[in-house]
Amino acid sequence: MKNKNLITKEMTFLEVMEKNPKAGFILMERGLMCGGCAMAQFETIEEGCLLHGVNVNEIIKELNKNE
Repeated sequence: MKNKNLITKEMTFLEVMEKNPKAGFILMERGLMCGGCAMAQFETIEEGCLLHGVNVNEIIKELNKNE
């Protein structure tokens, strides 16, 4: 059974930041300044990572570790 609290790559940046207060700092450290972007409510973590050349699996692992 999947853990409902886990962050997934299908979540939007806004959903992730609402779920994990530390997410904004983690994303900024990786070059994703998505917290202040208007697309944060629509763009998924996976889409943002692809656009910015960031490994989505590493980000997801780090976000879930720090939740």
